[in-house]
Formats: sequence, structure tokens, C-alpha cells
Amino acid sequence: MVERKDAEKETKVIVFRLNEEEYGAEVRVIRSIERMQPVTRMPQMPAFVKGVINLRGVITPVIDLKTRLSLGDTVQDQQTRIIIVSVHDMQVGLIVDAATDVIDIPVHAIEPPPMLLEGIHSSFIRGVAKLPERLLILLNLDQVLSQEEFQQLQQMERSL
Repeated sequence: MVERKDAEKETKVIVFRLNEEEYGAEVRVIRSIERMQPVTRMPQMPAFVKGVINLRGVITPVIDLKTRLSLGDTVQDQQTRIIIVSVHDMQVGLIVDAATDVIDIPVHAIEPPPMLLEGIHSSFIRGVAKLPERLLILLNLDQVLSQEEFQQLQQMERSL
């Protein structure tokens, strides 16, 4: 019973890199981490939607997370990864510069986003984890798409 209480007080997070900064996201929404692969472009999609991939028989929309967060475009290299997440019962791939770690963060170490971060994309940010060696911005990966953008991806998926 003690182990269960301890587990409830921690959140398992995947750590990934965008530019030279590290970010985190809860493992519960992540299905897998894949090596970068060729992406088929789709017409009339927002700039951050890079296209689709065929992942084990499932057509999966792929989003450049850096572009979505207004951090520039991803320059692909050997460390570039696609984090596959489940968003509103839909599989979506998020391109990141690298996936670096999986860690347990004590819930008490997670603080709400500072006022400075409460801008137009504040719904993307779950909080900031204060770790002994660094601060880690935790993202809400299930909030990366607006309802309208999500519907656009669903329509694209149905048309394939």
C-alpha cells in the first residue's frame, strides 16, 4: 500500500528537446516514440502540419511541434524523433529534436505556469517542474490542437 501512495505522488514524464531547451509531457498520452521517417505532404494544411505517415498500417498526421509552438522549424538529424500521442481518440505524431529521458516528477514539484507564460499558447503549458538540476516546462500535448484544427485533421484522415 505504501508503494501505491508514493506512485500517486509522482507523474511519469517523457523529456524531449526542442532547439536546445528540454520540455516534458506526461507519458499517459504517449503511445510510442519513432525514428523520423518520410512524411507525405498534404495540401491546404496549416504550416505546422507536415503531412502524414503510415505507422504500422495507421495513417497518422504529423505536426512539427517547434513550428506549432512558434520556436522555428525542425532541422532533421539522426536524433529527430516523432512522438506518437493519442489526442481525442486520434493518433497524432509530434516531431521533436530528440527524446532524451523518462523521469518521475513529484507532484509537489510541479507549479502552474508563471504569468509571463500565460499568452496566446498558454493552454499548451501544463506547468513548470522544479527539479534539483533544472526547470522543465511541462506541455499539455492533448491541447496542441484547437478544436477547429483537430476537426481539420479528422477530415483529412477520412479523405485518405
